[in-house]
Amino acid sequence: MSPIIIYLLLIFHLLTPPHPITADQSFISVLITQNGLDFVKNLFVTKAISTITPTPFNQIDRVVRIPVIGKVHVVVSDITLYRLNVGLSQVIPNVLGVYIAGSDVSCDLSMKWHYYYGSPFFPIPISDSGTAAIKVNGMEMGITLGLDIRDGSMKLSNIESNCHIDDISIDLDGGASWLYQGFLDAFKDEIVSTVEKSITKTLNNEISKLENALQSLPKQISVDNVAALNVTFVNNPFLSDRSLGFEINGLFIENKTDTHSYINSVNVRDGLQPPVHCSDPSKMIGIALDEAVFKSAFALYYNAMFMHWIVDKLPEQSLLNTAGWRFIIPQLYKKYPNDDMNLNLSLSDPPDVQISQQKIDAIVYADFILNVVEGVDTIPVACISLEISGMGSVQITGNNLVGNFKMDDLNMSLKWSKIGTLHMFLIQPVMWTLIETVFLPYINARIGIGLPLPLIDGFMLRNAEIITSYSRITVCSDVTYQESFDGAKIYTS
Repeated sequence: MSPIIIYLLLIFHLLTPPHPITADQSFISVLITQNGLDFVKNLFVTKAISTITPTPFNQIDRVVRIPVIGKVHVVVSDITLYRLNVGLSQVIPNVLGVYIAGSDVSCDLSMKWHYYYGSPFFPIPISDSGTAAIKVNGMEMGITLGLDIRDGSMKLSNIESNCHIDDISIDLDGGASWLYQGFLDAFKDEIVSTVEKSITKTLNNEISKLENALQSLPKQISVDNVAALNVTFVNNPFLSDRSLGFEINGLFIENKTDTHSYINSVNVRDGLQPPVHCSDPSKMIGIALDEAVFKSAFALYYNAMFMHWIVDKLPEQSLLNTAGWRFIIPQLYKKYPNDDMNLNLSLSDPPDVQISQQKIDAIVYADFILNVVEGVDTIPVACISLEISGMGSVQITGNNLVGNFKMDDLNMSLKWSKIGTLHMFLIQPVMWTLIETVFLPYINARIGIGLPLPLIDGFMLRNAEIITSYSRITVCSDVTYQESFDGAKIYTS
């Protein structure tokens, strides 16, 4: 996929015109500020110029009448646009669509010319050839596009594309002076028309390529072999005179071709609260994630049985033998003296996340089972219910939103026991140490992989700021562009 397509793709992701409201829910919202639009537009213009130049045009072959001389056969060939400069460019959304305009455009063309003249008065034909330099000033180019969201994908429509040239100057090199005025009169308008039609055709071809690329956009971003992020587009976009944005589904789904969302135990709200708010209005982009996104991730991993662990190695290895518990749970050692053990920690429900002003609270519900190992047999002897309360934090690593969890409190209760009553006040210090030294590092390593934010490949967040507010996390950031990216990819991960 050519670089120009990638840039057009990004722009029209962001510049979706208004459409009738649908009932689809979205849980991630992206807002592009004017600074962000200007950044992308400048990249687009640069790549558009590299695509248009050089551009060869068709040969022009005509017979012209020169005063006094008569009819002269003139051929103009090798017409090439080799330089294009856009003085002013802008992106203008309106009710009809999105208008990308370039004005005060100048360009330079080169060409070759040849003429042939024969007359009854001159028995020997007269011919000559040379080159010419053409300078165009005051050219304007524009594209008006409509974009519709259908079945979670985007469909592009070309409302209008045009190119208009006010005037050109032609400087001939070679030939006789009597030819100049006739040449200019004969070819000036045709060269203008040829350039206008060719640039318009080039723009239409790029739009056609863009439409094909839009149809091939993936509807999910792979996180790992278990989960993916549903990035289907929903609802009508955000639109104002200084910012543009769009909504996507944003819930976690199984990493396969279907798009069934796991929202078990997720308190899904009626919709995302628009628009995205950033404390620093100069930031280029804002991405808001509803807490339902994180709850859907926990629900999916929970349903996929990825939230239980068997521990048979510990820094304090004595705790994997009943002898290590003889003063904490005497009856365990008495019934199973010097037997090996393993520990089973399984979440009993998906973790509960509550996002509030400058704060992320999380509660993890788990069952802790003590197992005695006798030969090939594993004997569960007791189960303790845990309620682990703590604070979550998030940060940006690359284009991923990564998390960390720190335990603040631990509540315990005996769920069942085959070895009599257990004294929780004796077990709690050991349990606290086990959770902090064994289980939390493992959990933090997993959530430290991060959630990929919906950004097109090649663009990276820079100087990101994270804001937590009621039920959502907002990432406000500038972006940079990395030139060496894989054009076959659409989203980063």
